[in-house]
Amino acid sequence: MRRTLQSILVVMLVLGMATLAQAQAKGFVFMASTIGPVDSGIVAALEDQFEKETGVRVRHVGAGTGATLKIAQKGNIDLVMVHAKSLEEKFVAEGYGTERIDLMYNDFILVGPSSDPAKIRGMKTAAEALKAIAAKQATFVTRGDKSGTHVAEMVLWEGAGIKPSGPWYVVYEKGSAGNAATLKYVNEKQAYTLIDRATYLSLKKEIKLDILVEKDKALLNYITLIPVNPKKFPRVNQKDTMTFVKWLTHPNKGQKIISTFGKDTYGSPLFFPNSKEWRKKKGIKG
Repeated sequence: MRRTLQSILVVMLVLGMATLAQAQAKGFVFMASTIGPVDSGIVAALEDQFEKETGVRVRHVGAGTGATLKIAQKGNIDLVMVHAKSLEEKFVAEGYGTERIDLMYNDFILVGPSSDPAKIRGMKTAAEALKAIAAKQATFVTRGDKSGTHVAEMVLWEGAGIKPSGPWYVVYEKGSAGNAATLKYVNEKQAYTLIDRATYLSLKKEIKLDILVEKDKALLNYITLIPVNPKKFPRVNQKDTMTFVKWLTHPNKGQKIISTFGKDTYGSPLFFPNSKEWRKKKGIKG
């Protein structure tokens, strides 16, 4: 059974077990991933198919991007899957990771109650919507945990020229539990928040929140792979890690799975392929 390990005590236990596995045997990759892809099920789907094809086992621990990178800084992780460019660049610049590798993307959306007290429904940009929410002082929930979602939210507030504060701006005390837990709390509060589309779609039948602002380029959510640096941590399993990375980014393997994942259930994929190899095959520049 695939498990997302979020308790600190359990994480520490698993890290110790994974370190032992790394030291004793090849054919095992331990990955730390931001929680959204884990909760959506795509991480498990990719791991399972990779193991079927190669015999290499991949297991993961889920945490917010900030926490994920801190876990990797201990050298007990082979690979990270994250989504906060500024934190990723710092991680690589400090020598903990070798490089940022494009994997996939989806997008963030601004959701809120159908009554929409700030009247943001249909606005074209996140910036104007956030300005309206702040002006109305309508309740907005933030994860506040330096996760990729929280970092993206802060970038959007900065772009709107606002430093949110006050009783209307609510920090969810359990935000580190991930976007699914946060969205359920937002639903209870009937508030506004920024959330990734995959999480919203997976919980749509359980909540009463509407998508109010979407399809702004500023809301794109890029998810990246970073191999942990073997020069800094010689015990990492670089060989199998890079085999996994190449499989994930291959147009006919990992990228193909990403391109259809969730389509049967939700009518559209939850994520979109974005590897350099995929873009080259499709003739997409950049």
